Amino acid sequence: MDGDRVEIDGGIMEGGGQILRVSTALSCLLGLPLRVRRIRAGRSQPGLRPQHLSGLEIIRDLCDGKLSGGEIGSTEITFTPGKIKGGTHIADTKTAGSVCLLMQVAMPCVLFAASPSELHLKGGTNAEMAPQIDYTVMVFKPIVEKFNFTFNCDIKRRGYYPQGGGEVVVQMSPVKELSPINLTERGTVTKIYGRAFVAGALPIKLAKDMSAAAVRCIRREIRDLYINIQPVREPDDRAVGTGSGIIIVAETSTGCLLAGSSLGKRGKNSDKVGIEAAEMLLQNLKHGGTVDDSLQDQLIIFMALAKGVSRVKSGPITLHTQTAIHFAEQLTKAKFTVTKSEEEDPSNDTYIIECQGMGMINPNL
Repeated sequence: MDGDRVEIDGGIMEGGGQILRVSTALSCLLGLPLRVRRIRAGRSQPGLRPQHLSGLEIIRDLCDGKLSGGEIGSTEITFTPGKIKGGTHIADTKTAGSVCLLMQVAMPCVLFAASPSELHLKGGTNAEMAPQIDYTVMVFKPIVEKFNFTFNCDIKRRGYYPQGGGEVVVQMSPVKELSPINLTERGTVTKIYGRAFVAGALPIKLAKDMSAAAVRCIRREIRDLYINIQPVREPDDRAVGTGSGIIIVAETSTGCLLAGSSLGKRGKNSDKVGIEAAEMLLQNLKHGGTVDDSLQDQLIIFMALAKGVSRVKSGPITLHTQTAIHFAEQLTKAKFTVTKSEEEDPSNDTYIIECQGMGMINPNL
């Protein structure tokens, strides 16, 4: 630390934008001035990309903070947070950068704001290397709301690679504190559903092909369940550009939601897109955990902030999750332990992530 700035090495572990998201959100919440060096040091294009910069700018605006080093390509920033306020905030990546990643950085902060917030997030809604907006609404939202808050997510327009142009409006009210969660009972899979979508210049037949291929693939493993994957053509006035993809969700008897998803791209056969998503879902079901690979790391910051002990059963711990835990422990007083889950079939690669949360209290309420 220099003076009282927390020093963060942005090049270790996962070494990407996630380190920025976790550390700046916690800096904003805890009022800790921050310096992040070696941002995305190991990436082919190191430093800030448009999406990371818009994430930093929305955090700065949410709390009237001071940001220096905030330009594209910058490998070092300093951030001094102010007081988190509610109201309307706009973040625009001006590219196909993911709106879901903007939501990830802003959401923990506005939960502890002084008044309700409305976030207008612009960019890609269904982007590579990030959760699709459908995942955020169908899986992330119902599970994260178990921490005892709710939010509304309105997809105004979808935007695809390369131009983006999508817009999502998130509304949420602040809370006094977050409750811990206990997601350790997987239960049995009771239904499988999803959506296969096309937009722009693509025919609905592609969506039907993705859906049919996914169903065939799942049927080989799971025979007795009704599988409902709706083929959809996004309305032209609600989508910018041309895109396609699929998300498939398995719901269990205990309310767990696990998913698989895939995006279409030029030259990629639509059957392959459907099969990729189905195989990802089956892989996520195989380990016996209550959360899938994509949700695992997104819950860490909420577990760290909650009051009390949270427990989540998961498959193999991803590098993103290890990274989120490392920085959450470095910045908060939360304590995480990860232990191999003993109770089942020892060949199952399942773990219990346990966290004694710091019990963040909203000073404004």
